[in-house]
Amino acid sequence: MINLYNVTKQYANGVTAVNNVTAKIGKGEFVFLVGASGAGKTSLIKMLYLEERPTRGYIIVDGYNIMRLKNREIPYFRRNIGVVFQDFKLLPEKTAYENVAFALEAIGTSPREIQKRVPTVLELVGLKHRMQAYPHQMSGGEQQRVAVARAIVNNPAVIVADEPTGNLDPETSWEIMRLFNEINKLGATIVVATHDQAIVDRMQKRVIALENGTVVRDEEKGGYHRAKN
Repeated sequence: MINLYNVTKQYANGVTAVNNVTAKIGKGEFVFLVGASGAGKTSLIKMLYLEERPTRGYIIVDGYNIMRLKNREIPYFRRNIGVVFQDFKLLPEKTAYENVAFALEAIGTSPREIQKRVPTVLELVGLKHRMQAYPHQMSGGEQQRVAVARAIVNNPAVIVADEPTGNLDPETSWEIMRLFNEINKLGATIVVATHDQAIVDRMQKRVIALENGTVVRDEEKGGYHRAKN
């Protein structure tokens, strides 16, 4: 589902955020990206949905060689990718319902289908009772759950998330990750960048650890830190 070949990302200021990364993530895998702040996790996530383009190397996501995509093709590519942003990126003038519905409206989903799917997905994340609330009326945790609902409402093949539990209490964090886990069981490929050691250790999924933009560990059923021998 995701192939990275010798991927390097260097910014205009000379900082190399990702350095010669090669990795393959199969269809239906659940992968955690871990590492200290500045390790390259966010840059790698952004390249998966073309917020950033690699400086060198190439990336294939869901059959698309993203290095060859023209700007006009990017919206179509992104239809099969759900993204959960670190800072929510909700539209402030829209309710929870409208924020989630907007993701479907943008790809031409019928009003009838939107009316069916949006309440269902908001119920999944525990916010059906807050459908008419605006972002400024919601807690950070509620806003993040709306962001998750927006990412999954189109049943994407791939979900990428950058610190999706960063603003949530431990109990709510676990509920969000259980939701991701259920979606993963239905076939979605999930990549989560996180500092949440407790969740990574508890879930025992594949772990790719980054350090200074380089992969230093890639293990199945891993923990946040390297297992001691």
